[in-house]
Amino acid sequence: MGLSLAIDQGWCKIYQICPGAHVGLVDEARGMNKWAAIKPVQLCIRVPDVDGWYAYVRAGGLDNVSELFVNDEIGIRAFVFNDPEGYQIEIQSATRPGA
Repeated sequence: MGLSLAIDQGWCKIYQICPGAHVGLVDEARGMNKWAAIKPVQLCIRVPDVDGWYAYVRAGGLDNVSELFVNDEIGIRAFVFNDPEGYQIEIQSATRPGA
């Protein structure tokens, strides 16, 4: 497709679609989601303040919100939940420059 590789985590390749928009292709052996016939997609939203978003989502009463977690290997602090249609949403902030 001619997209530029923005971040190469080995098992996850993140390509720039346009300024500020990216798509990531993740090896199911390492990622949060395994192959499934229905909805094997995660939408990841990068924000500057994951703690603020976590408080907002928790106050909204959404079901199935994970605890905040840190993944030092890829340099993120994040949480996940399922949207009303069953897709997984991840909200994350970088924990180090360039991550």
